[in-house]
This record gives sequence, C-alpha cells and structure tokens, in this order.
Amino acid sequence: MTKNTKSKAAIAAGAIGSAAIAAALLYANKRKSKDKKPEAPKVPSGENPETD
Repeated sequence: MTKNTKSKAAIAAGAIGSAAIAAALLYANKRKSKDKKPEAPKVPSGENPETD
C-alpha cells in the first residue's frame, strides 16, 4: 500500500510542477509583450506629415 501512495504523490507533484512552469512561462510571455511599445513612425526632417 505504501508503494501506491508514493506513486500517487509523485504524479501529483509532477502535475503541480508542470502547472507552475506553464504559469511562469505564460506570465513571462505576457510581460515581455507588454514591455514592447509600438513606435510612432518618424517624419522625414523638414517635411510636414500628410493627412487626409
């Protein structure tokens, strides 16, 4: 019976560890994309930007 309990605990620990790693990767990816800000296009020097 102890063998069965240990295997269940090992499976549970593996599942928790996998979920923690997945959550960390998702958080890091979200933060990475949030840090990038779109840059405004630069106007050539001496020219006014054209608008419609």
